[in-house]
Amino acid sequence: MTFNSLPFALFLPIFLILFYACCTKQRLRDVLLLTGSYFFYMSWYWQYAGLIALSTIVDFAIGRKLHYETNEKKRKLLVLASLVLNLGILAIFKYFNFFFDASRSMFALVGIDIPEIYHQLLLPVGISFYTFQTLSYTLDIYRKNLKPEHSFVKFAVFVSFFPQLVAGPIVRAKDFLPQIDLPTKVSAEQWESGLKLVFIGLFKKIVIADLLAYLAVDAVFENPSAYSSWDLLIGLYAYTFQIYCDFSGYSDIAIGVALMLGFILPPNFNRPYLAQSPSDFWKRWHISLSSWLRDYLYISLGGNRGSTLFTARNLMITMVLGGLWHGAAFNFILWGAFHGCILIFTRNIVVESQFNGKMLAKILINFHLIVFSWLLFRVTSIENFTDYVSGFFQFTGGSQFNGLLYGILGLAALVHFTPRSLIDRAVNKYLDPMAIPLKSLVYVGLIFLFVGASIGAPSFIYFQF
Repeated sequence: MTFNSLPFALFLPIFLILFYACCTKQRLRDVLLLTGSYFFYMSWYWQYAGLIALSTIVDFAIGRKLHYETNEKKRKLLVLASLVLNLGILAIFKYFNFFFDASRSMFALVGIDIPEIYHQLLLPVGISFYTFQTLSYTLDIYRKNLKPEHSFVKFAVFVSFFPQLVAGPIVRAKDFLPQIDLPTKVSAEQWESGLKLVFIGLFKKIVIADLLAYLAVDAVFENPSAYSSWDLLIGLYAYTFQIYCDFSGYSDIAIGVALMLGFILPPNFNRPYLAQSPSDFWKRWHISLSSWLRDYLYISLGGNRGSTLFTARNLMITMVLGGLWHGAAFNFILWGAFHGCILIFTRNIVVESQFNGKMLAKILINFHLIVFSWLLFRVTSIENFTDYVSGFFQFTGGSQFNGLLYGILGLAALVHFTPRSLIDRAVNKYLDPMAIPLKSLVYVGLIFLFVGASIGAPSFIYFQF
């Protein structure tokens, strides 16, 4: 069940009706949220719901114990137990085959043959996201920045909240748990804003991201040698905006659905391709992940509290592990390492506040560094990468793409670079004269139209992580 599927388009209104019917009774509301969230997750592969339940039970218990434990050695053992459990499950399902294969290759170089013991387990959907979410809870309690939640049901809702369960934003307990303690209040304006975000998210995904993939990206990356240098460049630009519209579209939908349930989730994107430096990019792209890596990994390693070399080491470790978080493949490690390198070499660049020629140059340079990084992110093999790069540097012209692709690419750039306030103003210009119930019907109709058009379309890119 994905956000752009007919089952979700049927599930959401039914769930909302039930939710509003019982939202005044907090205990019943929480049980419904928990049940609906597990139903949503189990629609993929019901057996893996036990993994979320296990992490929830263990971290709930560890969190309570951590709060009352005064012996520092025991507190460290408790937080270590949480790390081992959560990261151990993640490692088994996501990384075991990758690291075992790499180990076999290394031992083979010295003549040692290790028998194959690969597993065929499916990767649980959203495991990277909810693992980081539960870890932040125990780590915050360990640092004495958070008190434990005393209601198991509320904590379980925090871990499994279905709008952001599969692909974020990664929510901190200190931001979410206080909201669930409050009575549910959803105003008409909040309902309309939520619907608008769902509409915008589906528009980004179906009208822009999926069309860019269909018209150029998939074909270009499958066989780079069949395309001119110009088409390879356009294909890379297309993927740059595809992944933005796909992922930010998911975040918009998640934030919008949560808003209709009375919850406020943190923003996850802020026009990242306007960044003036790599560090500025990571303040704008996948904000919930980059802030998590900063707060729980980079700072824990020592951050910038040391020599230049020490800081560079911490940046590189953080970004390589951030790349590995995305998937068990060498291209993700290289992608993370590339970002580590450009962060190290540009960390002293000062971002300017006023628009001028120097600022525009910074944006253009940084944008094309990010564009190149997406090549590392998207390729499927070293051969695929070398074919793409060698084809690009042949400097051949001509294009196999039609005008529709260039139109969609232009629309993607317009959606990205236009401030949200202007987009809202343009949408409201036509819909403001309508009463909120009528506007809601318009949004619902458009949403069902998009969902119908997306039947058979690919899932969101970040579902694989």
